[in-house]
Amino acid sequence: MKSALSFLIAAKRSEIAALRRLVLTGALVNAIGRLVHALQRERGLSNLYLGSQGQRWADERLQQVGSCEVLQEEVLYAFQQFDTDAAPNGHRARLFACIAYAMQGLAALPQLRERVQTQAWSAPRASAAFVQVIQALLAVVFEAADSAWDPDISRHLVAFFHFLQGKEFAGQERAAGSALFASGRADADGQQRLLNLVESQERCLQVFGEGAGAALQEVWRQAQRPDHLAALERLRRILCTTPAGAPLDRALSQPWFDACTARLEAMKHLEDALAAELQALCGQRLRAAERELDELGQVGRQLAPEPAKGSPDFFEEAPEAAALPAGLGPAGVPFGSPVGQSILELVRDQARRLQAMSDELDTVRASLTERKTIERAKGLLMAHRQLSEDQAHKTMRQMAMNQNRRLVEVADAVLAMAAVLPAPGR
Repeated sequence: MKSALSFLIAAKRSEIAALRRLVLTGALVNAIGRLVHALQRERGLSNLYLGSQGQRWADERLQQVGSCEVLQEEVLYAFQQFDTDAAPNGHRARLFACIAYAMQGLAALPQLRERVQTQAWSAPRASAAFVQVIQALLAVVFEAADSAWDPDISRHLVAFFHFLQGKEFAGQERAAGSALFASGRADADGQQRLLNLVESQERCLQVFGEGAGAALQEVWRQAQRPDHLAALERLRRILCTTPAGAPLDRALSQPWFDACTARLEAMKHLEDALAAELQALCGQRLRAAERELDELGQVGRQLAPEPAKGSPDFFEEAPEAAALPAGLGPAGVPFGSPVGQSILELVRDQARRLQAMSDELDTVRASLTERKTIERAKGLLMAHRQLSEDQAHKTMRQMAMNQNRRLVEVADAVLAMAAVLPAPGR
């Protein structure tokens, strides 16, 4: 007959299995970050190549394609490490669906590159295609953050995702500005897109700052110093204040690309530090859980079997009402050695720990929940009002300002109207 201790051991083994999956997830998001960075550079060079009608940046673009192909193989290898035959759950179903979509996007990259090489697509069309592939990869990181059950790891993944998304908006800004300068003429739609991208960066990086540790926040503040961004800000002003239809100096396309690249490289250094912290945290959690499993095995060897009638101590203190033990740190950190504790004490410790983790996890996932709500509301506006993504976001932002409400509150209101809106196209 299985004892309470045997189920505690089974719970710890399940925790270890989940942590091992998180270690794989950490390696995956690290590989995705490297590939996204390379694709961002390829997108910028492709826009310069197309904006110059194929007269410049051809060799640089092809060299970057080769770098991307190497990193793509690393991501595909990381995908293969996941056990698709394990018992399914809701979070893993969404993660695997996102991986499947990302793999389709990666498989379509050769077609995109051929259209760029032959100049069959315009710079905006090619840029939009790169965005679609990159967003498919970032969706994998988003679902990885949403599926992490350890609050500290989830918090780190949330910060990591928002930093990657902010960096992607910075990469889109580089590509959009490169196309404008290379074309030699200001464009009202392109200028508005640049302004939207700058604002989108700030939103994502604010969420990152709220979840990142103090050391990484300081690194980011140093990278954002005005003297580090002076060249970029000067070129931003030229792009955004030149009257629509007026000429732009084509010679500024290279300084613009270089200034944006310097910022993106600084962001890449911080991204690498985030990835290293994530891997270290996953390893720390896994090693701690494995030690606890070993100690539970010692308990099984040292303690006598529980009395058939149980212990009257069970009724003295309910787990949910008990104060958390002294020394309890972030969720997932061990409560202390099980050796010397009774089975009942071990059960209570486990119940308290799981409750503390659940409460903290709800708080950590709040930003992801808000993002999902906003994205769904944007999609609804795009479908029913025939708006672009930028226009839908601008509409919701204006509504929030007019009503003095948070953006997520406006998104909730938009979604609440979904049932009474006519079907798209009617």
